[in-house]
Amino acid sequence: MFDLDNKKMEKVVSSFQIPVKPEILTKIQELMEKDEPEMEDVAKLISADVGLSAAILKIINSPFYGMNRRISEIKQAVMMLGLKTINGLVTALLLKASFKGESCISLERFWDDALDVANAMSYIGNRVKNEVPVDMLYSIGLFHDCGIPLLALKHADYKDVLKNANQQNINSIKLEEKAYKTNHAVLGYYVASSWHLPKDICYLIAQHHAFDYLKHTSDPQAQLIYAVLKIAENMVERVKRQSESPDWEYVQDSVLEIIGLSLVDYSDLEDDFSEFFE
Repeated sequence: MFDLDNKKMEKVVSSFQIPVKPEILTKIQELMEKDEPEMEDVAKLISADVGLSAAILKIINSPFYGMNRRISEIKQAVMMLGLKTINGLVTALLLKASFKGESCISLERFWDDALDVANAMSYIGNRVKNEVPVDMLYSIGLFHDCGIPLLALKHADYKDVLKNANQQNINSIKLEEKAYKTNHAVLGYYVASSWHLPKDICYLIAQHHAFDYLKHTSDPQAQLIYAVLKIAENMVERVKRQSESPDWEYVQDSVLEIIGLSLVDYSDLEDDFSEFFE
């Protein structure tokens, strides 16, 4: 397990440009935390940002949401999707926009995968146990690998590290540590912290490639979130690329047990997600 108090690691991380949480997201979440949040106030905040508004309307009018009529105003979007879904979309769009510069990998492909995992976590959360809010699962799916674009923006040879990991069918953590003395899970922890995600969620992001994570936490909610994440990663990999995620063989039995799924149940869940995904 990684020691997050390691001063040497913090020194290495300080050389990266960790994106900070945008003010508009803070304001939206402050409105949502009120006892009776006003959808109109949230809509006004989003509407004031032309680029953000256009991006949200483009998404909500895509085939994924299956709207039977075109949505032309943010107020309509907020009313139809609800505050939690809108908050997830805003967070995703702002997080994606916060990583700027010349990257050695396709950031568009990276964010497509991140959104797919986030949606898969929401899908699983709605289908199995209900101890974890679905919007929290979505955020974790979105943030869990966000250290990857930081490495891709800073190191021109990072693409080779990912290619090497893919050829060996392993996650890239050890190769990143060898090359850069840090890894994307640790960097993801600092990004999530900068965006004020709960500390226990930030810690889970730092540990999401630790195969022994479930042995080191007795928190049922943390165990459940970890299990949902690993299942989501594998389902997305299976549906998009017809292969298993590098971690799956090491965690399959334990995470399915946490969720309460047999191999047959998991296969059915994956088939259902495949139809939903398409």
